[in-house]
Amino acid sequence: MKKTASAQWHGNLKDGKGTISTQSGALSNAPYGFKARFEEGPGTNPEELIGAAHAGCFTMAFSLFLQEAGYTADTLDTKAEVTLEKDSNGFTITAIHLTLIGKVPGLQEAEFKKLAETAKENCPVSKLFNAKITLSATLQG
Repeated sequence: MKKTASAQWHGNLKDGKGTISTQSGALSNAPYGFKARFEEGPGTNPEELIGAAHAGCFTMAFSLFLQEAGYTADTLDTKAEVTLEKDSNGFTITAIHLTLIGKVPGLQEAEFKKLAETAKENCPVSKLFNAKITLSATLQG
C-alpha cells in the first residue's frame, strides 16, 4: 500500500510560503511556512502534521490491541506533542510525547497501560522515528 502527499514552495525560507496536499484531499493546498513552524503564524507545519499522524496511528493501533484483548473503547483521545530542537546540524525532532485518555468498559488500569505501551511500541509511525517517544495513559472510569 502506498499513500502520497505533496508540497509546493515559493520564495526563500523566512518569507516564502507553501502549500501541502494529500492524496485523499483531507489537506488540499493547506498553507504552511516559516511563521507557522517557528513562530505563531497561521497555517500548518511538518511537526504538527507528524503529531497528527502519530496520534492517529497510535490510537488506531491501541484500538486493535484492545479488540484483540476482548475490549472495545467508548472513547480514545490522544494528543501528540512533537519537540523540535536546534542542534549542530540544524534542527532535529528529538521527542514525541503521547497523552492518551480513554474510556474502556471493563478494562483495568494496569492492562490499559500495558496495551497502550504495546501500541506505542508497535504502531508504524512510532517505528519511523529516531526520537524519544513517551506516553501518559489515563483510564477514565
